[in-house]
Amino acid sequence: MQIKGIMVSMHLFTLAVASLVSCFCTFYLIPVFSFLATKIGLIDIPDGKIKKHASPTPYLGGVAVYCGFLCGLIFSFSYNSTMFFLLAGSTPFLFLCLFDDATPLKPYKKFLGQCVIAMCVLQASIYLKEQFFYTYWCMPVFVLWVLVVVNAFNLIDVMDGLATVVALGAVGSFMSLAFIQNNTETALILSAFGGALIAFLWYNRPPARMYLGDAGSLWIGGFLAIIPVFFDWSSYNPYGYLAPVVILSIPLIEVFSLVVIRSYKKLPFYLGSPHHFCHYLQANGWSKRLILFYVAVISITLNIITCLYVQGIITLPLLVSISLLLSGIWLAFLVFNLQSFSFFI
Repeated sequence: MQIKGIMVSMHLFTLAVASLVSCFCTFYLIPVFSFLATKIGLIDIPDGKIKKHASPTPYLGGVAVYCGFLCGLIFSFSYNSTMFFLLAGSTPFLFLCLFDDATPLKPYKKFLGQCVIAMCVLQASIYLKEQFFYTYWCMPVFVLWVLVVVNAFNLIDVMDGLATVVALGAVGSFMSLAFIQNNTETALILSAFGGALIAFLWYNRPPARMYLGDAGSLWIGGFLAIIPVFFDWSSYNPYGYLAPVVILSIPLIEVFSLVVIRSYKKLPFYLGSPHHFCHYLQANGWSKRLILFYVAVISITLNIITCLYVQGIITLPLLVSISLLLSGIWLAFLVFNLQSFSFFI
């Protein structure tokens, strides 16, 4: 028992080191990348329509998060295939959109680049290892999953702190499941990732002084799309592989709703429009901080539900029922003006 206690203490210490190193490195790298972005013209200029921030804002924040995350791994993680596959699978999304920021690509070229990256991830033998996805369905399901999640985070990054808070919520859920499954390597990677996001949130909270940019949002989406591969979802629940869908339900619902709304209004679904849920809430009197609080509460709720479901405490029919209930609550908050709840912030 004493040896086990020592091992647990060492593991928690390593997690803390990974998180703190990545947090401090990201915190001090962001001003450097902010200065660099301003010098080379990588700034987000408000247009008064979709981009309504007060002043031009640099958007190399995703690169700072990436570099801080790497620093946390270097100080706490020994090289192995898990880390290599995760970085090899998610990093190309960062470079694709960095190139797009410097030389804007047409939407179809950008999408083709994402498809190539997703196929390269498959080539590196990263795919969902669940019986439901064997043979015929494995490859197309995984490619579709990656493409949807990376673009979901790109679409949700339209308000100060929103994509960062959603990503932190997902990291918290995956971290909880990693502890439940005693998945120490994945917990360590998530700890470093979460530390970098916490540091970035200091600069990205309203009013934001730094944005993720497309490079950052797609890299974060790629990271969170690939991380479920390193879990044994069926260890407690034969349908446990549905858990990542629940964890990432906020950005996934955002994608679905935007496609429906833009299609209904006869707008290209891949072009920007002021139909995001955060825009709707702001139009109904919500402050940005209240929206972030609301998203954080939903993320914590999803965390609890997912942990109970993966352990088999919540059955699949009950999960579906709870999901429908939460969807109804989500819609109710969108319909009614809740300015009176501003006391939360």
